Amino acid sequence: MISAFIPSPTVSFISLGPLKIHFYALCILLGIVVALRLTERRWIARGGEVGFVSDIAVVAVPVGIIGGRVYHVITTPEKYFGADGNPLDIIKIWEGGLGIWGAISIGALGAWIAFRRKSSGALTFADFADAIAPGLLLAQGIGRWGNWFNVELFGKPSTMPWALEVPVELRPAGFSQYLTFQPTFLYESLWCVGVAFLLLWLDSQHRVRTAGKVFALYVALYCLGRLWIEALRIDEAHLIAGLRLNVWVSALVGAGAVAILLRRAPRAESGISTKI
Repeated sequence: MISAFIPSPTVSFISLGPLKIHFYALCILLGIVVALRLTERRWIARGGEVGFVSDIAVVAVPVGIIGGRVYHVITTPEKYFGADGNPLDIIKIWEGGLGIWGAISIGALGAWIAFRRKSSGALTFADFADAIAPGLLLAQGIGRWGNWFNVELFGKPSTMPWALEVPVELRPAGFSQYLTFQPTFLYESLWCVGVAFLLLWLDSQHRVRTAGKVFALYVALYCLGRLWIEALRIDEAHLIAGLRLNVWVSALVGAGAVAILLRRAPRAESGISTKI
């Protein structure tokens, strides 16, 4: 007998005249704002120029959003080019569908290009990546609540008190008899926020001294959590050797991050404060 659960939202947008404002989009935007404010503080603490982060974000943020959407479309093409698909739906990012791997990788490329075009003094792009890592995690944690508003990307059936109630019309085929499911959006949100605060603590205590290691640690720890979360999800996904595509991506990207952590030698950062 289920006595407690997380209810599903009854609405996913608000209407202002002819304009629909989707909560998914608001979660993404809020996450971006939080990430930029925190990164600005951390960049200045490292000796960076005021306003530098905003200048980089002008390029990196839209490029990252496009990258996230491209990854989603490439990995789920049937939603847009299948028998019941509509290619015009590709532009409807407010309805969900941003792949974090595409967003981070393509966004990082955009940030690197913008970084190369500006003067940053003695600081390197690795320093910039370290400054932004905790903010990215907070943005991801906040953005995951957009999945709650859209009632999507939940996990296996569950009767735990924190399980997510899913309306019958939104339950996957073969699961219509179940009322509540694992709230994977909540698990990933909590994991991201927890790792963000861990990185902030390690950085403030000068536990991670080599430039670029904070970002590599972010990638490694995020991938570790994502492996577990992906194993819980039941939404449709392409399988390789019986495993979800994102399980393989998490494992490979995480292994690469661990390799970077092991190979990079410590370097003193005299004169540079890493406290936020």
